[in-house]
Amino acid sequence: MPILLALDASSSACSAALLHRREGLDDELISRFALTPREHTQRLLPMVDEVLGEAGLSASALDAVAYGRGPGSFTGLRIAAGVAQGLAFGLDRPLVGVSTLEALALGAHRRYHYRWLITALDARMGEIYVAAWQCRDGTPIALTEEAVMSPARLRLPAGQDDHDWVGIGSGWTLSHQMPTEVQAGMGLCLTEPEADAADMALLAMDEWEAGGGQPAHLAQPVYLRDRVAWQKSR
Repeated sequence: MPILLALDASSSACSAALLHRREGLDDELISRFALTPREHTQRLLPMVDEVLGEAGLSASALDAVAYGRGPGSFTGLRIAAGVAQGLAFGLDRPLVGVSTLEALALGAHRRYHYRWLITALDARMGEIYVAAWQCRDGTPIALTEEAVMSPARLRLPAGQDDHDWVGIGSGWTLSHQMPTEVQAGMGLCLTEPEADAADMALLAMDEWEAGGGQPAHLAQPVYLRDRVAWQKSR
């Protein structure tokens, strides 16, 4: 009956969640979530204490620690990765990095039952972080690789333009800069949802139970822009 703690600070939201997977019973999921721009450093550890306290557990009961690995705010990603890495290292537990774009997709699927999703975050500098998903059996299946691009370069996944797509995330505030065929293909766009550690805990638990996770010292946030710069320099 594994227990996993997930943390996220990749956006203006800050969150922590404790997932207890119980044999023969429903999962127990305890979480905290708050919109706290520029207060992640002060809020994240107290949230960890709160979810552990509500569950009546100490940190030593954890089997794994997860964190929002990005893409997202550079500063926020480093905060969550640093706290998660410190906890995992001190407890000698594996660390699981979770995509913020995938967590957004799962959150929209869990709450609203949307199946065809394009999650996008405002990456600043006139760009978005974006990926497309199909949700099946409660699991987001990636239809495209995560990417950073200008809104004008966004395209619907090849051969999938007949679905009623839903856009999720702050990147859709830039929808007016996207191609007309993308705008026409979107049935709905929700710009307010933020990545939530509760969704990350569910994704991370599935990954950990499948043998995923890594030693704490190997944890690295995913910025995407670094990848693009590296590819262009080759």
